[in-house]
Amino acid sequence: MSQPTINPEDSHPPSLHIIEQWKEVKQSLPFDDQQDFDDSRQGWRGHLHPNQVTNDQGVVWDNDVYDFLKEDAPFSANPSLWRQSQLTRKNGLYHVAGPIYQVRGLDLSNTTIIEGDEGIIVIDPLTSLETGAAALALYQKHRGSNRDVKAIIYTHSHVDHFGGVKGFVSEKDVEEKDVKIIAPEGFLEHAVSENVYTGTSMSRRAAYMYGAALERGPRGQIGAGLGQTTSTGTHRRKVNHRWDPNGVPMAPDTEAPSEMLIWFPDLNALCAAEDATHTFHNILTLRGAVVRDPHSWAKYLTETIDRYGNKVEVVFAQPHWPTWGNDNILKFLTYQRDLYAYVHDQTLCLLNKGYNGPEIAEMLTLPPALDQSWYCRGYYGSLSHNVKAIYQRYVGWFDGNPAHLWEHTPVAKAKRYVKLIGEDEIIEQGVKGYLKGDYRWAAELLSHAVFNNPDNKDACNKLADVYEQLGYGAENGTWRNFYISGATELRSGNFGTPTKTASADVAGQLSPDMVLDTLAIQIKGPEAWDKKLLMDLVVSDQDNKTYHSWLSNGALVYSTADQSDAAQVTLSGTAKQLTALAVYGPDPEALVNTGVVIDGDTTALDMLASLLDPGDPNFNIVTP
Repeated sequence: MSQPTINPEDSHPPSLHIIEQWKEVKQSLPFDDQQDFDDSRQGWRGHLHPNQVTNDQGVVWDNDVYDFLKEDAPFSANPSLWRQSQLTRKNGLYHVAGPIYQVRGLDLSNTTIIEGDEGIIVIDPLTSLETGAAALALYQKHRGSNRDVKAIIYTHSHVDHFGGVKGFVSEKDVEEKDVKIIAPEGFLEHAVSENVYTGTSMSRRAAYMYGAALERGPRGQIGAGLGQTTSTGTHRRKVNHRWDPNGVPMAPDTEAPSEMLIWFPDLNALCAAEDATHTFHNILTLRGAVVRDPHSWAKYLTETIDRYGNKVEVVFAQPHWPTWGNDNILKFLTYQRDLYAYVHDQTLCLLNKGYNGPEIAEMLTLPPALDQSWYCRGYYGSLSHNVKAIYQRYVGWFDGNPAHLWEHTPVAKAKRYVKLIGEDEIIEQGVKGYLKGDYRWAAELLSHAVFNNPDNKDACNKLADVYEQLGYGAENGTWRNFYISGATELRSGNFGTPTKTASADVAGQLSPDMVLDTLAIQIKGPEAWDKKLLMDLVVSDQDNKTYHSWLSNGALVYSTADQSDAAQVTLSGTAKQLTALAVYGPDPEALVNTGVVIDGDTTALDMLASLLDPGDPNFNIVTP
């Protein structure tokens, strides 16, 4: 599928309203504070030149395309976000402390390499095989290639922290050289559930979130706040050990459901994973995920300060750049802790006064000390959407107003508004809002016009103009990408899903119950209401443990307890072999080719295949 980019003839310059907002931001924040730039340069040893990574499909990573960030912030970009993008695009191999090195600017995340007497330990091997291999090659170029990888640590269960593992080690290395793969409690379950169960929807929304199809430039994608973007190469993963090291601070239910921090006592160094970064992180990421727990997040940062606050000399995370010096680190960790605690507590305080999520998001402001701290700014998670996420975590989508209990769908609502107001009038009022700089109101009105009549190109183009201005003004990198992605699709058409979060390797790690769960969420319910299916999975390397599955009123359910009805078809194989059912579907030939033994009526598999709907990776977002 072609990927449209911003056409200069379609794109408009920033309005006077956005220029005024730009000037206000420049006056309100401490742009003369250059400490982050000093820290981001410290320890530099060399970089990949050109900083571009390819595979046989084309370019999977290109940092050089962001060279325009060397210039001063234009009016088409919030100057605070521009500053953050200038920092996150810095790239190369960096010395952190002692035997600790980091490769930055080769993916959304960093990879950290710890040199030991017998080899190296790699913390978080990036998103894709290709960028992982490039990071290892860069390290070896400057530090030598005589150190074998002895262990790989995944700090948490997000794909940009484990997907590139095969760029560092092969499956043969893992098996023959006993390379340890270390991950926190619950890693496998959460990595799979996030990247497979909702992978189709998440990938489509992630294309908006990271601006995957946008032109890189002052009017397009300039970064994502956490890093520049995600690489688009091959996601791989191999786990032969899950080890929870004694003494390693586990931090579940923080930035990820499964996460851990790492303390290096001989170096007084702390790896903060992604729990203390140079931004207000996401409580609920815009690509979609389970709502995170800021209360736990703050609690674990307090525990970190209690344990190591009087001796830590460097803290580094798996995005961004390190912080050095005990006083600086204590302030950094304290402010990060206070940020999550304050927003959590004040959201609940206002919730208990009867305010709903959008109201609280408009009311809540940060204490001045936090608001003026660069590492508390909302480059990746905004104050607005994080407040709404906390509200959602505690009381759900319903705000208690009966009028909101059974609302019409977006299209039905739009048609009623347009019928009430008139198509021409609603567009005219939207344009008036645009001209006044009331872009939020203009977006609401013109979105109704588009959902009422998506063939009205005038309405689509005017809404695109509104989204573009909102993007120019956004301090949050993912908001900017969402707005400008929406403008691009309104002008040029659906660009689909340029990036993927799931892969055959990830699906290949599913347990048998996860395999059945993966099938269950694809069942076309109404078509399965009256269908009969009895299928057994026999796991040969788990003492022939048998999973009995069947259709019950359109739901695919399963149990390991004995069942009175005999299976129509039985699939036997190792747990690894049975994952083929999730990778290839109930295709008898594909299953047999992977070693699965099939007994019984294969037409039952054909019937199951006819009931599966894997989803639409190209579903519409800004149009119905």
